[in-house]
Amino acid sequence: MGYDRSARLILPVEDIGKQLLFDCQLCGQCILHYTGMTCPMTCPKNIRNGPCGGVRINGHCEVKPEMKCVWVDAYERSLRMPIWGGEILTEQPPVNWQLKGTSSWINLLTGVDRRTRDMRSPGAVPGRSPGAVPGEK
Repeated sequence: MGYDRSARLILPVEDIGKQLLFDCQLCGQCILHYTGMTCPMTCPKNIRNGPCGGVRINGHCEVKPEMKCVWVDAYERSLRMPIWGGEILTEQPPVNWQLKGTSSWINLLTGVDRRTRDMRSPGAVPGRSPGAVPGEK
């Protein structure tokens, strides 16, 4: 069926459903089951591995004081998840922003969400350090 064709069918359903249920930000690398079904991308600092040092005593965010910290919610919700409750302790890789706006379901099935982004500049040679002089190895 192809990625583009299936994405046109799946992405709208995923986006609407996850937006309504989880305030999904469509990062393309969904970790809801790791975070008590709380989207960590709603954090104003986009932190994916636990709270920052600015969580207020009342559990609210330092950037948006009216908002409860995403990670306080995630922790509380993970305690109520018998199967995935301990998953909140799993360290997550940094977000690959190249996947923003794509289907995390398709990315999971194809393994795209586990690949690192290509940090090389256009025309870079694999195996050569970014500052290498052309002709040297």
